[in-house]
Amino acid sequence: MTSLQLNAELFRELSIIAEDEVLMKKALKAIKKISAKKQAMDETEYIMSSPEMVKIIRQGEKDIEEGRGRVIKLEDIWK
Repeated sequence: MTSLQLNAELFRELSIIAEDEVLMKKALKAIKKISAKKQAMDETEYIMSSPEMVKIIRQGEKDIEEGRGRVIKLEDIWK
């Protein structure tokens, strides 16, 4: 099935429940969850595609394991 066909099928199915606010809210919540997962996967894939970023992440993990990390208050990050 093509993306265009899938899109049409999705809208057909949504049109069946379009008048039921409760069902539409459930459908929207489910779609937002799926979208958030996709965005997180895309971001992770983008970061991990950079050898330099992977190196920085691995070094950070090593530093934490060896006790070289330090606690920073969240509100202090943007100062």
